[in-house]
Amino acid sequence: MTELKFDALCIGNAICDVFAHVDDDFLVAEKLVKASMRLIDTGEALRLYDKMGQTVRISGGSAGNTAAGIASLGGKPAYLGKVARDELGDSYAHDMKGTGVYFNTDPLVGGAPTARSMILITPDGERTMNTYLGACVELSPKDVDPDVVAASAITYMEGYLWDPPAAKLAFLEAARIAHAHGRQVALTLSDAFCVDRYRDEFQGLLRDGVVDLMFANEHELKSLYQTSDLDTAIAAARETCKLTALTLGSNGAMAITREETVHAPALPVSEVVDLTGAGDLFASGFLFGLARGRDLKSSTELGCLCASTVITHVGARPERPLKAIVEQAGFAL
Repeated sequence: MTELKFDALCIGNAICDVFAHVDDDFLVAEKLVKASMRLIDTGEALRLYDKMGQTVRISGGSAGNTAAGIASLGGKPAYLGKVARDELGDSYAHDMKGTGVYFNTDPLVGGAPTARSMILITPDGERTMNTYLGACVELSPKDVDPDVVAASAITYMEGYLWDPPAAKLAFLEAARIAHAHGRQVALTLSDAFCVDRYRDEFQGLLRDGVVDLMFANEHELKSLYQTSDLDTAIAAARETCKLTALTLGSNGAMAITREETVHAPALPVSEVVDLTGAGDLFASGFLFGLARGRDLKSSTELGCLCASTVITHVGARPERPLKAIVEQAGFAL
């Protein structure tokens, strides 16, 4: 059997977050609606990027954030995502490797530029987001490294991968390899709109055993099972999925199996600054706990603790090592 090298392989859309501080006149001149999010094409992405002035760039994407969180806990994560061979792509790869994440996906050559979310921050703190998907949607089965999948305790994938046909095939290939080596496969539902688009297919992945572990928040779970009642959605998840990790915002989180349900409370924080990345970092803690042999209660508590740290500052990555934070809170890692 292949030796375990990684706690988790996280697969998702490799998107570089590009932050710039602008004044309101900039938004008016660019005819942008403050605090909105829009998808843009290549020409608009390049044009706007050139006009942004001084920027701060951070490697992002949901699964990328989760991988970075696992590394911050002292874990050994791997990441699979597609960037282009350009300045942003090089920056993304350097950033991921610098956090301690194993990242060896071949960059796209001669195609679309690296995906980016250009985030314009006005003096009042509002964020106006302009997202270009670019190279990240070119992820395909040929990018899946069988050795890395086989060496990962859990392969964790974004629901967003179900949008591009080639990425969907990459998802299925990674799941096949993981199960062939006795590993687990996890899916995060990503958002309720994603669930609306692929409800039947996601349910099929659970029913057919392609996915062993599902991550969802309350809205996503209700959407998956088409109910407005949370208890009904939880009961459906218990019947259709081996293990569900359900985040409930200020009410903490739950881990649900056919045999048991455990709950962990949310940890109090001095101030909620930015909810971006809370679900991603919950997944970091939960996956790390499972990969290291912790029980469901402890893994859920660790997920809640990681989530509580990221919402106290701007951005979806830890500002200081999670390992030190969770050990200070009494967790022995």
